Amino acid sequence: MEEKKIMAQAESHILHTYNRYPVVFDHGQGVYLYDTEGRKYLDFAAGIAVQALGYGDEEYNQALKLQVDKLLHTSNLYYNQPTMEAAGKICAASGLDRVFFTNSGTEAIEGALKTAKKYAYEKDNCTDHEIIAMNHSFHGRSLGALAVTGNAHYREPFEPLPGIVKFADYNDLDSVKALVNDKTCAIIMETIQGEGGIYPATQEFLCGVKEICEKRDILLILDEIQCGMGRTGEMFAWQGYDVKPDIMTCAKALGCGVPVGAFVMTEKVAEASLKPGDHGTTYGGNPFVGAAVSKVFELFEKRGLTEHVREIGAYLEEQLELLQAEYDCITARRGKGLMQGLELAIPVGEVSKRALEQGLVVITAGSNVLRFVPPLVIEKEHVDEMIGILKKIL
Repeated sequence: MEEKKIMAQAESHILHTYNRYPVVFDHGQGVYLYDTEGRKYLDFAAGIAVQALGYGDEEYNQALKLQVDKLLHTSNLYYNQPTMEAAGKICAASGLDRVFFTNSGTEAIEGALKTAKKYAYEKDNCTDHEIIAMNHSFHGRSLGALAVTGNAHYREPFEPLPGIVKFADYNDLDSVKALVNDKTCAIIMETIQGEGGIYPATQEFLCGVKEICEKRDILLILDEIQCGMGRTGEMFAWQGYDVKPDIMTCAKALGCGVPVGAFVMTEKVAEASLKPGDHGTTYGGNPFVGAAVSKVFELFEKRGLTEHVREIGAYLEEQLELLQAEYDCITARRGKGLMQGLELAIPVGEVSKRALEQGLVVITAGSNVLRFVPPLVIEKEHVDEMIGILKKIL
């Protein structure tokens, strides 16, 4: 009864912008979630690629508890130690030089776009620069992020959107070249398209785009909000391609549950773009989220999580391909590491719904892809358990 009461309360008071599944999660432990009725669920969604460490991690929780008792917020008018430490760690992990902490991935995209436009403005004092984005991309729900999201369904009700944005086809270098001109200031893309259906960039495409950017002093912005933070077996997915962006955005597993994002850039971009007064945030990078980010990087390194993802990711790929060979309704497998997708010829929403009924949390991507973005701490036994449930459903 408690479950129905909570759901009714939500439907009465919360703005209906989500079609929620009929479950009320109460707590988690390891890679499992538990609802208010005591039912147990194997989690292969991780809060949409957020809970990299799973649930109830004692070292992570303790770091947050200590910071809560010490200091939560002071604003960015002053320094604080946890965030300065977190900044050093994200720069060391990425090989980039300057970071701005935000409250979300969408805000990180907004900051990256502002940086690119200011960089171009500093060169020619003009405000008519263009950005190239990708069809079927997803970068967030704010107006600026929507402007570079390559899905008309998301954009149309809110047009006209800010900026001059042109859309190329992902993994089609010629389509990018056809749009580049003297007004192009940035090319933005996900290193692996997530919401669009789990499509990794090809090596040729990413290298080709990088070459265009270097030749014409165009900024390459790589969105690592979902595919970053170890999910592909590298700390950031672009490191597996050896293609370094001028600006990178990240969020989700950056805080492992604490709402935090960041945009990170090279020293060259930092020196020639945003100056004091150009950008700001009240909450971004406060001591609490700084402590979370700092501890996340510490635990990733201490536990060798990227190596673990390479091992378990290979096993997950293997098992998904065996599943594909067994069921005609699975038409393709795509992904890297622990960011995988199965393309289905049957209603993917129904599969996700039935999975939840069988104690498996798995979400969708695009119109026909079942998405697997579990906590990075899963083991082979959890992959086997997930496959067993999927077989029962299929």
